[in-house]
Amino acid sequence: MKVLYSKILLFSLPFNILVLSSYVHNKNKPYMTPHTPTTTSRMLSECDMNTSIYSNDPDMKSVKESFDRQTSQRFEKFNKRMITRRKKYKDQRDKDIQQIILKDKIDKSLAEKMEKVCLKCGCGLGGVAASVGIIGPIAVNEWAKAAFLAAKHASMVDAAAEGASQGAAAGAAKVVESVIKDMSIQNVAVIETLKNFINANNYNQTSLISQFVNMQYNMTCKTPVHAGFYNPSDSMCDIITTLGHFEGSGHMNVSAETSINIAIEKIVADAKGVSIAKTGEVTIAQRAILETRYVDAVDATYASCQTAIIASVVAILVIVLVMAIIFLILRYRRKKKMSKKQQYTKLLNQ
Repeated sequence: MKVLYSKILLFSLPFNILVLSSYVHNKNKPYMTPHTPTTTSRMLSECDMNTSIYSNDPDMKSVKESFDRQTSQRFEKFNKRMITRRKKYKDQRDKDIQQIILKDKIDKSLAEKMEKVCLKCGCGLGGVAASVGIIGPIAVNEWAKAAFLAAKHASMVDAAAEGASQGAAAGAAKVVESVIKDMSIQNVAVIETLKNFINANNYNQTSLISQFVNMQYNMTCKTPVHAGFYNPSDSMCDIITTLGHFEGSGHMNVSAETSINIAIEKIVADAKGVSIAKTGEVTIAQRAILETRYVDAVDATYASCQTAIIASVVAILVIVLVMAIIFLILRYRRKKKMSKKQQYTKLLNQ
């Protein structure tokens, strides 16, 4: 072991000598630190920029010419493409501008037409509303006056017709009652026949009634033709005989037919008086009733017409207001669009 250590020590000595000898010609000595300052110069190189060592070189000239030729060709192609694209874009732009101008003209024309239509409708309906509001009440008032006069006239006519109808009915009833009473008719069949025969149309026809009563007298008192009517003991036979004796010149007797005719004339005259009185009474009463009814109907119609006129005027005014609002909205929108277009035009011109 000691021998090994001694060999190592002997080997280390020549190794150190070899290392030290290698440092003799080495500048980067570990024990020497150079202190030479290193500065970086930022100054431009003072040389002629226009001159070059490659200016007269044929190869470089050919390379430069080839580069210039290729560059010029590419530039020409690029320029052609740019010209084509610019023309295409210009045509498209012009087309779009024409479409925009046409659309603006159409929109402007449509908006102006709508504004004019709304304005005309508003003015026209306003005139109609004014006309209806002014002329309508006047016309309705005149119509109401004429309607009131017509209602009064109609009430008079209808009342007179109703009075005449009821007066004739009262006269017919009076004739039947007087004939039965004055002629002392008790036969039920004769009474029913008399009621059916005498009516409002023939109650004042003396000859017709006289003929009818004379026929009933003959069937009851003289000729036994109908067993149901023949009855000589009937009181009618006695009263007719009594009627034959009346106060006259020389107190002369007359025939039964003449007596019946004279009696019927008196009965019809009395019935006419009753009919006239009834007609006047009914006419006065019915005239008041009918006049009130007809005038109320005219008032109701007049009120409905007034309501219709007011409603029409209000509706027309509402329509006019709506038209005016639409007109103002369209006009505002058109002005707003025009102002925007002017702003865009100014921006494009700038």
